[in-house]
Amino acid sequence: MEHKRNQDANLINEKYIESLVVEQRIIDSVKPSLKTNYFGSEFDMPILTPAFSHIGNINGREKTGLYEYSVAARNLNMLNFVGMMENEGFKDIMDAGAKTVRIVKPYADNGKVLDQFAYAKEIGAFGIGIDIDHIFANGGYDVVIGEEMAPQSSDMIKNYIDTYNLPFVVKGVLSVSDAVKCKEIGASAIIVSHHHGRMPSAIPPMMILPEIKKALEGSDVKIFLDCQIATGMDVFKALALGADGVAPGRAMMDDLNAEGTTGVEKFIRGMADELMFAMGNTGFDKVENINDSVIHRLNG
Repeated sequence: MEHKRNQDANLINEKYIESLVVEQRIIDSVKPSLKTNYFGSEFDMPILTPAFSHIGNINGREKTGLYEYSVAARNLNMLNFVGMMENEGFKDIMDAGAKTVRIVKPYADNGKVLDQFAYAKEIGAFGIGIDIDHIFANGGYDVVIGEEMAPQSSDMIKNYIDTYNLPFVVKGVLSVSDAVKCKEIGASAIIVSHHHGRMPSAIPPMMILPEIKKALEGSDVKIFLDCQIATGMDVFKALALGADGVAPGRAMMDDLNAEGTTGVEKFIRGMADELMFAMGNTGFDKVENINDSVIHRLNG
């Protein structure tokens, strides 16, 4: 007999985000600033681009979608992320001029991991990182575009951090345990993420976020978050629960597909305006002052 359950982590996550409601604090509130700082550089907002992979030339346009949104990140002074690609593709991204973090897949060929990190450093990447939640698939290790993935130990990740001397981001953290390990080995940041629901019944990132924030309290580790982020209010909720930066994902794809760089800029500006509106209505003047005192949850 086939058992049916709602194991779709994306649906579970969306319901959780929607269950979070926000109180207003209007009196004495002022126009907020979205300025923030990551790894010694100032950015105009705590909204990040997602670490997308595999977006080619859309609708016959000259440049890839990855390049197009990287140009938008440069124009908006956002921290930019990109994912799986070969070195020549990353060179094209760097030509866009954004401060970019290259997230590398956990290839079974560890020499390829090291080569991609070294190349990123050589051509001026702002940071590098590893995508730990793409290791397993049903029945064994994952295979992505013909490339087998492999486990990443604490010692391996620490070696990456010590070798390349760049801000290092671990993507796919969804537990206090992994967050603490990242802190102990010297990671600069983590991305709290379930990678678009790769694991059935995965805990919503915003649900585990406060526990991770508490576990990392007193450290310099930045906490970023993604998954089903679609509005400025979603960004606000994540910041209030402990994130230092938040990335939309598929929500910006329609605008990227339709208008490329211009579409992404419109989408992100709209999200930033919504975030400012949320901050103004809750009495927070700066990103670093946002806290969870205004967040409530429906039905417990």
